[in-house]
This record gives sequence, structure tokens and C-alpha cells, in this order.
Amino acid sequence: MSNLDKLRISIDNLDKKILELVSKRADCAKKIGTLKKDGVIYKPEREAQIYRKLIEKNKGPLSSESIRSIFSSIISSCRALEKKLAVSFLGPQGTFSEEAAIKRFGNNIQFVPAASIDEVFSNVQSNESQYGVVPVENSTEGAVSRTLDLLLSSDLKICGEVILPIHHNLMASVGNLKSIKKVYSHGQSLAQCHNWLMNHLPNVETQAVLSNSEGVRLAKKEKGSAAIASERAANLYNLKVIRENIEDEKTNTTRFLILSSQDTKKSGDDKTSIVVATKNKPGAIADLVQPFAKNKVSMTKLESRPAKIGMWEYVFFIDLDGHHDDPKIKKSLTEVETKASFLKHLGSYPKY
Repeated sequence: MSNLDKLRISIDNLDKKILELVSKRADCAKKIGTLKKDGVIYKPEREAQIYRKLIEKNKGPLSSESIRSIFSSIISSCRALEKKLAVSFLGPQGTFSEEAAIKRFGNNIQFVPAASIDEVFSNVQSNESQYGVVPVENSTEGAVSRTLDLLLSSDLKICGEVILPIHHNLMASVGNLKSIKKVYSHGQSLAQCHNWLMNHLPNVETQAVLSNSEGVRLAKKEKGSAAIASERAANLYNLKVIRENIEDEKTNTTRFLILSSQDTKKSGDDKTSIVVATKNKPGAIADLVQPFAKNKVSMTKLESRPAKIGMWEYVFFIDLDGHHDDPKIKKSLTEVETKASFLKHLGSYPKY
């Protein structure tokens, strides 16, 4: 018997053991589902702890991201034994929002594509979906304004986040640049590929649409049109990728938020998001954030947005390092509330 044959027999035996263990895990998950009293299937804090322990124990040769991907599929399938989660995202199929949903929840879910970010919020608020996935900021283009505005007005909570590397591809029915007269994509994607488009397609019209996948759909049916989207979108809609990775910044990354109606317990490594407003007076901002410095709470983000209640009035979106039940954060927020004209807790959730 050759070494190759021996290794193949070893793999067959290992696969059998893996199958047995996965089946045992699924059986345990099913029993846990019958013991839960709150009826909540997805526990972000618990799943975050599972991934962290696995990555900590991983000695290779598989990367941490590969381990996360493998166990995401296992956990998703085990979770579905209780009930398939309905997850809404900016659709249609093939968007980066869908990729973020798969990265967080796995493939064994009920996909609920939405036509807009507003519709994602509406689907979760009306219980058509248990969870929603929305983009909140991009490393190149900054904050997604509509998401911030809806977080301010909505009663939904942030229960998780996903950090997704974004790679844009130019695709069309034909395989050359010379035939392209128009390029469709989401406004954010067009902005993230602005320099490439100026250098390679300087005289070509660009048109922003509601989603990258909508752009792909239009490009497929219009002669001389192309789209900017993910490789997954090209495969789904059977278009040819003409140029890969055309984003201007190769470290281009988008942060997505997971929305739900539930509060999330401590996972051990968490983040808290709040939005506050203060009176328009000298030193108001410094006075507002002073309790965080005093109580040694790290602020990881400070983003201002017009409050839409008066000229030059602003609200401030703040991310804090820790959970709102942590004594230091709890004390800080109590102090901030006495200084702010408005404070809203958007959610505490595991760091990705």
C-alpha cells in the first residue's frame, strides 16, 4: 500500500469520527433547546465565547478564520434543529450584506432580502425577521448615514457586529473594457472604486443603485453595461469578472451591525454603543466625555450627526470598550446622563 493510500484511509477514519462527534454535538444542542426558558435561539455572547475558545486552542495548519468558518456551519446547522432564524439584509442575493449575514449566522437560516436599510429595520421591528444585518461604516468612505439615523429613531438593539473585508470586481456579460458604456453599483461601492474608474474607464457613465446586486441585475440585461460587486454576485447572476479587486484601498473593510429586539449578556470581551446629545455651548463635548476618562473607560469611536431638530444641533454616536453592566461603564453612563440633554443605549455586544 502506498503512502497516499494510507493517508486516504486515515482521512476516511477521521471523517467518520468527525461525523460521530458532530452528531453528538447536534444532539446536545437539541436538548439545550428544550431546556431554554426564554425561547431565544441565538445567544451572541455564548457563540462568541465558543469561537474565542476554539481560536485560542487552534494550533494550525488551518487559519483562525478557517476554523471560524467551519464551526459557523456546524453551529448554524445545530441551531436550525431548534428553529431556522429569519435574518434580513440589504438584498437581493449577492450583496456584501448577505455575505456578512452568512459570516455571522451561517448558511442554515431563512434569508430575508430587503430593498433598503429602512426595510431591514422594519422587518425586525415587525418580527418578520428575528435579526437584521446593516452596514454602519466603511474604512474608506466612513459612516453609513442612514443606518445611524435609523438607530437613533428605532427601538431595536445592536446585539453583534461583523467585520468584512470588501473586494470589488468589475463584471459584465462580455469580457473586455472597451465595450463598457455604463457602470452600475451602490453609491458606496462606486466611491470605493473612484480612482480605478477614473484611470481605467474615464469616459464611462456611472449610476448609483440601491444595492450592488441590483446593479448586477441591470448590467446583465443591458448591452454595454457592467457592474461592480462581489465575486459571489458574479457567480449568482452568471456574469464574467473582467477585473478583480478594483477597490482603491486594498485594506477596504466594512463593519456591519446585527439588529434585534433582545439585550445581550456579557461575553467577556464586549463593546457598548450609545448616542448622546448636549447643549450647544463652549466645552459641552469635553464635559460630556469627561466621565469616561475619569473612570478609565476607553472610547473607541466618536461620530457626530445632525440631530435634525434644529440648525447646528448634533448627536454623538459613541462606542465604548466593555459591557454596559461593567461597573466602570455603568458609573460613567450615570454621570453622562446628568450632563447630556439626551442619552440612548443602543446595545452591548461581543466584539468581533
